Amino acid sequence: MKKETEPNVEITAISNEKSETDPANNNGMHRRKFVELTASAALAFTIIPRHVLGKGFIPPSDKVTLAYIGVGTQGIRELLPLLSAPEIQVVAVCDPNKEAIGYRDWGTTYLRDEIRKAIKKPDWMPGGDNVIPGGRDNGKDIVDTYYANVRSNEKFKGCTAYEDARELLDKEKDLDAVKIMTPDHLHGVLSMAAIKRGKHVLVHKPISNRLTEGKKLIEMARNNPKVITHLIPWDYNGSMEQVMAWIKGGAIGKLTEVHNWTNRPVWPQYPELPTDKPQVPQGFNWDLWLGPEADRPYHPNYTNMVFRGWYDFGGGSMADMGHYSLWTVFNALQLTSPTIVEPHRSHVCDFNGAVPFRVNNDFSFPMASTVRFKYPANSNRGPVDLYWYDGGMRPEIPEELANDGKELPAEGMMFVGEEGKILAGFNVQDPQIISGKKMDKLVSSSADNQNEGQQALAALSLFVQACKTGRQYPGNFSEAEYITEAVNLYAAALRANRLLKYDAANMKITNVPEANKYLSREYRQGWDPASI
Repeated sequence: MKKETEPNVEITAISNEKSETDPANNNGMHRRKFVELTASAALAFTIIPRHVLGKGFIPPSDKVTLAYIGVGTQGIRELLPLLSAPEIQVVAVCDPNKEAIGYRDWGTTYLRDEIRKAIKKPDWMPGGDNVIPGGRDNGKDIVDTYYANVRSNEKFKGCTAYEDARELLDKEKDLDAVKIMTPDHLHGVLSMAAIKRGKHVLVHKPISNRLTEGKKLIEMARNNPKVITHLIPWDYNGSMEQVMAWIKGGAIGKLTEVHNWTNRPVWPQYPELPTDKPQVPQGFNWDLWLGPEADRPYHPNYTNMVFRGWYDFGGGSMADMGHYSLWTVFNALQLTSPTIVEPHRSHVCDFNGAVPFRVNNDFSFPMASTVRFKYPANSNRGPVDLYWYDGGMRPEIPEELANDGKELPAEGMMFVGEEGKILAGFNVQDPQIISGKKMDKLVSSSADNQNEGQQALAALSLFVQACKTGRQYPGNFSEAEYITEAVNLYAAALRANRLLKYDAANMKITNVPEANKYLSREYRQGWDPASI
């Protein structure tokens, strides 16, 4: 917050703009327009003066009340900056895990130290096994301590902790919004449950790890336009403006291919199902964690950092990272539904006694893969092949680089045309023409230079204003339809290990009928979206 002498600037960016997020508009909001709005919102967030209200806070009636569902390690990381948003009050947290037991993270003290700094309590400890923070007890304590120590001039009621998100949604009658930070398999069902109750929804990627469920959720969001939805990765997409300016200017001729590669996974992915049956940690409701998925014995290798490596619980590397890199590409090129999805995946071998065999795996994502999507032409461009690579796989090194003794970076993006190539970073940053018609840079990227904290605050500001004005968020569920379709077809193709022909109009795989079972799930009792 700025000093009290700063002028009063209201956050009104969205409400004064013409809506550009109509579901019929495949381009959605122009990326630079979004960056400009978030930059304005971030500025406004920092200069609301204390003297405006006389007591240094926004009245409770003006706050968006929010429940935070999923307080594992990443959930807590994203909870900390959210607590500083003056127009948001976290009134409840939810997680099937009560205590901080058995969590994993990138370092043993990283998150603990972030929490200590944020809540201004230098001796804070997570309890449980006192290693990695996580669970609803930690979530409630972090919220209550932050409000007591950092926003002590405001009066907050204590945060309520829930084990079951369904109970939370039924009991918190005055709730405005939810943020969903659960494993992937719960995103769709909990988002639908929230929308049915008229609650605004922020959710992390993916919208769903099943295609049909994701489509139903998107349709539900469209049929409830007063509910604001926000798929979080939109805020971190790069800009396609420079690349599109070059393509339209004829720098590389007719575009034919887009290549995007990541170094993910950077977590273990298990090629075989666990056979041992360790005890469920104290305070962990395994049945609730499974949610809509089929019952099975508890194992820590399903949970926490490694859930996204399993088809049942995650969406793989493309669902994890492709939303950040490719959503802006889908919008700029107006990619809709692919006609063909062609997978190439690694495999694992083992011994059965003295005889080796290849593990027949349709339960976990491969260690590495390449998947090609064929997209038909539209009115503005010809057909395009989109290639996704993970697990260290990359395109072949272009001659333009090899001739100079250079290699491709560990993560990146490349646009290939009939007459040249554009190479860029993973999020389309720092694009350069490596062959074709040399052209000057036409678009300044200075407006994109927000740090992650500024982006998070700006996005929260826009979400709050969307909730208050009823003007839909730029990165809403409807805008994510085709990236959602792609990441779920990626999973289905890898699981089937076959080239798939896709009929988008009927949402069916036509050449491998048995692969259609991978597009949906069988819901356990109590978790069908129709009744939840």
